[in-house]
Amino acid sequence: MAPILTHNSEVTASERSDNKENRIVQVKNPHLASMPEDYLYHFDLGTQTHNLQAMFGDVKFACVGGSANRMRTFAQFMHMELGLNGNGSNILDICAGTDRYSMYKAGPVLAVSHGMGAPSISIMLHELIKLLHHAKCCDVTFIRLGTSGGIGLDPGTVVITGTAVDSLLQPQFEQVVLGKVITRSTELDRELAQELLNCGKEIAEYPIIIGNTMCTQDFYEGQGRLDGALCSFSNDEKVEYLKKAYRAGVKNIEMESTVFAAMCHSCDLKAAIVCVTLLNRLDGDQITSPHEVLLEYQKRPQKIVSMFIKKQLGLLK
Repeated sequence: MAPILTHNSEVTASERSDNKENRIVQVKNPHLASMPEDYLYHFDLGTQTHNLQAMFGDVKFACVGGSANRMRTFAQFMHMELGLNGNGSNILDICAGTDRYSMYKAGPVLAVSHGMGAPSISIMLHELIKLLHHAKCCDVTFIRLGTSGGIGLDPGTVVITGTAVDSLLQPQFEQVVLGKVITRSTELDRELAQELLNCGKEIAEYPIIIGNTMCTQDFYEGQGRLDGALCSFSNDEKVEYLKKAYRAGVKNIEMESTVFAAMCHSCDLKAAIVCVTLLNRLDGDQITSPHEVLLEYQKRPQKIVSMFIKKQLGLLK
């Protein structure tokens, strides 16, 4: 049995440089090959019940985000941006047989919801990576599009994650496996981040930066909020913590970046995270912008990712 990967035994740089082109999405689980069927329960898809290669073999971009509605909107947006037949209004949820996640396809772009928090996105990523592996997809780029709380940034700023860090400001994701703590690297593709930043600068309608993203296990106390049902700290302690994070390069806070980065890195997948900030946490804890303003903010990562995808497909110079 292959050893569980840790930050000291990740895929080496030399291994990453091999077979860059036409590289099928890989899994790191030797048991899958001996299974008569792999049923992706939370997608309601299976290797025996569906022709996954016919359904998904052309996927080149796996874009994920928390909200099912947001990912449906993104898929419709990409449908129009790629000039596909129809207007995309009747795009179907491929995972309609389950109420856990939603999945939409617009040509080579797959848009999948992942819910909130590390456990939810982890489950989804296990099945998504396996799905693309079974479909024999090659050279797939993974991008998380999300919302976040900013630190020292104006609301509406787009942060492209340079490094994903945990609540202790460490670039790692820890998980207990068989009673042991397994630590995985949260390294992301720096070249991809820069390409996305360049695309964002071409739009030039709002501030876009590369910065570190802090991932927490909770929306309230875990992110230093004073407005939850429980609170064990003062406002001064909160501000001190956020400023410490800011000094360490953290520009935004969310709840999925470390596990997303760790799983993609462990499976040698090119990955990036693009999040818009909905508020400046140094100014308060509650999101108070009008609904229509928040909707416009949420479109900002989508526009950047759309431009990147179109450039990769040769639709833009």
